Amino acid sequence: MSDTPVRVFQARGLKRFYRMGDVTIQALRGIDLDLHAGELVVMLGASGSGKSTLLNILGGLDVASEGSLHYREQALTHASQRQLTEFRRHHVGFVFQFYNLISSLTARENVAIVTDISRDPLPPEEALAMVGLEQRLDHFPSQLSGGEQQRVAIARAIAKRPAVLLCDEPTGALDSRTGIRVLEVLEAINRTTGTTLAIITHNEVIGDMADRVIRLRDGKIDAMHANALRRPPATLRW
Repeated sequence: MSDTPVRVFQARGLKRFYRMGDVTIQALRGIDLDLHAGELVVMLGASGSGKSTLLNILGGLDVASEGSLHYREQALTHASQRQLTEFRRHHVGFVFQFYNLISSLTARENVAIVTDISRDPLPPEEALAMVGLEQRLDHFPSQLSGGEQQRVAIARAIAKRPAVLLCDEPTGALDSRTGIRVLEVLEAINRTTGTTLAIITHNEVIGDMADRVIRLRDGKIDAMHANALRRPPATLRW
């Protein structure tokens, strides 16, 4: 039986330009990257390093100006908006710094928004139980703490059973104790479901929990290394 990791994403020469009047901003300057099934990757970099742009392109929220991107055997580089929508809907879950919950809906109902349009979703109750909120199903966002709201957002993301979970500064709006709880939830999802998990952050410490750390600077990969022993979030010192 082969131990060769299954490649989920293959990016080659990814560049992203934004034109603002006569000025061209280069957000990505040629990214070569593979992500593999089941790995937990942390992408580190300062503001403006290109992390969010790269994550958005991987998730089909944006498209590269140059280069190629494949998700398994599917070419995403020149995919139509309809194809990208289908890709996002069925294969990718997103977690952002801000929770983007609908204030007039309960935790259960916020998750059900996703399950109603998914092929083979988890029941909202099961998804919320996975993030430790089985006792908060019928609470509204205003009745939940920031960490609980982020866990609802995670439950919403995983309810459609995504192969890939992309997280953009998921602890950025949280205190360290609450942030560690959120990271524990994300790590548990990665370990128990085999979902490929990519977290982008400016917090160097979070890199200690990853299988692999990718460091970006000025739109390029500046360094990349594997962790011989990834640490559980509870041991991180912020």
